Parts: sequence; structure tokens; C-alpha cells
Amino acid sequence: MPHGGFSGSLTSPRLDLAVDMGHPFLNRTVDGFIKIGTVGACKVAAEETFECLHKGDVSKHKVEHALKKMCKEGAYWGTIAGVYMGVEYGIDKIRGHRDWNAMLGGAVTGALVSAVNNHQRHKVVKNAITGGALATAAELLTHLSS
Repeated sequence: MPHGGFSGSLTSPRLDLAVDMGHPFLNRTVDGFIKIGTVGACKVAAEETFECLHKGDVSKHKVEHALKKMCKEGAYWGTIAGVYMGVEYGIDKIRGHRDWNAMLGGAVTGALVSAVNNHQRHKVVKNAITGGALATAAELLTHLSS
């Protein structure tokens, strides 16, 4: 009896962007800003597109509002990622080890962002713990998938 089949593989598109600012610290910081800032802007674009399609209302004002929100969110999340990448790089250079740097970098970044936003002490500690946990989880997932 004849036998048929299908064979293939599916891979996601990959875009690598190299930024050379002349120093590894600056390279990592700018790279983090660009990558995560782009993710933040794309998230807002998807949300705003859904909202316009759901309501059936597309206007010049809505598009302008969406673009402003994309820039704001992209800059916010890009800045946080840049701070995290810079802090993690600094911790790595100071300690000379790559064991707990993601957790420490996330904790310091969470505390800094929270303190800058004038949160109370307990919120700063809570955000430091959250930042450390997120960074550790991201590092773990990175190592599991590679």
C-alpha cells in the first residue's frame, strides 16, 4: 500500500543586532534598551490594534495616541532593561563570577526603579525581590532552551 508523509521543521525568524559603543558596558546597556524597548512598543501596538478592531473605531487621534503610548512604554521598559544589563555587567566585573549575578542585578534594578518612583520602603523591598526572581527565572529559561 502506498505510504505518504510530510517532513520538515519550523523555526522562528532570528534578527541579531550588534551595537558597538566602544565598551562592553555600554554595548550591553544599549542592546538591552533596544531589545526590550522594542518588545514593550510591540506589546502596546498589539493591544491598541486589538482595541481599535474590537471597537471598530480607527481615527487619526487613536493612531497618534497609540504611537505616543508605544514610545512611552518602549522607553520605560527599555530603560529598565538597560539599567538591569548595566548592573549585571558591573556585578560580574566586581565579583568575577557568573553564578548569582542575574538575581543580584534584578534585585538591585527592582530596588532602584522602585526607589526612583518614590515608593515606600516595603514596596522597594518587594520590588527588589520581584526583580531578582524575574531575572533568575529568565536566566534559568535561557539556559534550559540553549
